[in-house]
Amino acid sequence: MEIFIFDLSLLLVGAAVLAYLAVIFKQPIIMAYILCGVLIGPWGTKWINHIDFIETISHLGITLLLFLAGLCLHPQRLIKLFKSAILATSANCVLSFIIAFLFSLCFHFPLLDSICIGLALMFSSTILVVKLLPTTALHQEKMGGTCIGVLIMQDLLAIAVLVFMRCLDAPQGAIPSFSLLSLKLCLFIILLIAFEYFVLRRIMMRVDRLHEVLFILGLAWCFGIARISHSMGLFYETGAFFAGVVMARHPVSRFISESLKPLRDFFLVLFFFTLGAKLDLFLVKDLLFPAGLLALIFILFKPLVFKWMFMFLGETKDFSTEAGIRLGQLSEFSLLVALLALELGHISSTTAQFIQLVTIFTFIASSYIVVFKYPTPIGVSEKLIRT
Repeated sequence: MEIFIFDLSLLLVGAAVLAYLAVIFKQPIIMAYILCGVLIGPWGTKWINHIDFIETISHLGITLLLFLAGLCLHPQRLIKLFKSAILATSANCVLSFIIAFLFSLCFHFPLLDSICIGLALMFSSTILVVKLLPTTALHQEKMGGTCIGVLIMQDLLAIAVLVFMRCLDAPQGAIPSFSLLSLKLCLFIILLIAFEYFVLRRIMMRVDRLHEVLFILGLAWCFGIARISHSMGLFYETGAFFAGVVMARHPVSRFISESLKPLRDFFLVLFFFTLGAKLDLFLVKDLLFPAGLLALIFILFKPLVFKWMFMFLGETKDFSTEAGIRLGQLSEFSLLVALLALELGHISSTTAQFIQLVTIFTFIASSYIVVFKYPTPIGVSEKLIRT
């Protein structure tokens, strides 16, 4: 316990100092958190060597993020967003898989590793896009709705990939196991809707004037449902997202969403720190060129695909360009797919590090492009700062 408090204190001091310097030199704050992990983590100065617990805690940030994303999406609005986002999402995922798969084969990765790389690198980052999306200016408007629609659809596809990979080693076979989990998900959503309508809604109506109780209820609903989802084999993130969507039907969802954002941001600092801290600098030095090249391809390619798809759907050129750039990076789900594939023995540690490195490179490049070009809550100039 004492070691964890010391490490957490060191992490927060380092992150605060580097974040301050990032503001002074007009750099994206997210880069400060990643750099902090590189500098003081186990592959840097080794001031912090035990990051497993910090990493575990940091995933609470992802769970909260998906819960908050769900809180902004009334089920009827979610269905409407899916209808407009399905073409752009599908085109990007298919083409991204083909590019990553063929690229991996060209650099002599084994066939199964290449397939896993392709599956891991199909998605855009919910964390980064939502973090850089102004909530009061764009989130509830067309740009925010479009981006969230694409991200949620991609998150569901990513969860399906994770479930399918876990089912590959199932004794009864991958397809039957995957079908069973899909049936569980449908039943899970139906029970969630019923419980929210008949039980949770009445509880919240009784305490809607007590903000502290509403705050605790929101947290309990998020992590309680996430835990049930995990016990069913559906992952924490799946439960948290649908817990948010179901609660979005209640008028108090806006208050809970705003109340939880500071807590989410704290856990996301830990998440970005662990990204940098987990980089094995000795192992990745031979991967820098191929990882950098593939990251560059994605940074150039993904925004163009989204731009073309949105323009095909009738959006303006400026809108399509901005939406494409905001969605032009890889996803935190890339890291989860790599970790699961490594645990199951489907890929080597080198392949897992390659996926991680490509993802981090796109995080960095995308952050710079968005922060310097479009309005964000962490803009580098007064003109671009929008909360």
